[in-house]
Amino acid sequence: MDRNTSLTTRPSPAAARRVRSARQLRAEGVTAARAAARCLPGGPWQQLLPGVYLLHPGPPTDRERLCGALLYAGRTGRGRTGPGHGGVMVTGPAALALYGFTSVPPMTAPHRIDVLVPRTRRLRSTRFVRVVRAARPPGPAYRGGTPVAPVERALADTVATLTDAAAVRRLLVEAVRGGHCEPAAVVHELSAARLLGRAQVAGAVDGLLAEGRAVAEDRLYGMVRGHSLPEPLWNVDLRLPGGAPLGRVDAYWPEPAVALLLGARTPREAGTTGRTADREHLERLGITVVRVTARGLREAADRQAEAVRTAMAAAEDREPAAYVVVLPG
Repeated sequence: MDRNTSLTTRPSPAAARRVRSARQLRAEGVTAARAAARCLPGGPWQQLLPGVYLLHPGPPTDRERLCGALLYAGRTGRGRTGPGHGGVMVTGPAALALYGFTSVPPMTAPHRIDVLVPRTRRLRSTRFVRVVRAARPPGPAYRGGTPVAPVERALADTVATLTDAAAVRRLLVEAVRGGHCEPAAVVHELSAARLLGRAQVAGAVDGLLAEGRAVAEDRLYGMVRGHSLPEPLWNVDLRLPGGAPLGRVDAYWPEPAVALLLGARTPREAGTTGRTADREHLERLGITVVRVTARGLREAADRQAEAVRTAMAAAEDREPAAYVVVLPG
């Protein structure tokens, strides 16, 4: 996609008027024969895609290509057009560009636009449009009025075409660092697309989860300090006095005996025996455990802070917790 053309702005109504489907033209009184005549060499129009016309002779803009791709993909077996309905939406690199990604890799073909359609549709890839099929298309998001696949699906459709591990890593890291989606959602979509076994994806996923962890921890620090919570002990291991490990917690307030667990750690950490504290075990010892998620910290940090504050207040009315040893993580 032309990097000098922004797809993050609202679609131009003029671009939509300059790109018309055969059905739209018929509704306006333009017959197929008349449309074909206007597309002859030297004529004022051109056929952009099968059944889609560009109403000027010059090169199409990226916005006009986008409109054309949706009109082409939105055709039904009865000739009707409904872009954005029936599971038709932009996906792949073009969708990521609409979301504002800066690390979208160069297209494998100039100005390629991927469109997601239901698997049952009889539609072929043609010219600059690549058809991607889904058994159950997700509900589209809308960017400036354009129907686009959810970020995690657009990522998976993009990654499926890449062989460069560095390009895959840049995309996945930007998805999390830019706040576009949560790591778990990306991993789920990559797994559903059977991409996790690819060498260029497997390594990038570890980086994705580590980046997601770092971003979530930064938000956790911001929540504690931004909502005037007491400063906890960060990333500590808890043990019984005899030395038996209880596991690691992300934050611990010793006086009220409140521990905080932040989602799941990376697969390497989560798979280490005794690394992550067991919530039920801690609570049997009288330690209140508050679990927060990366998404919760991003979307509702005030509610997460209130949950911690409530747990601290409740500690005054319960039996004292068992004594535990706190060690740096």
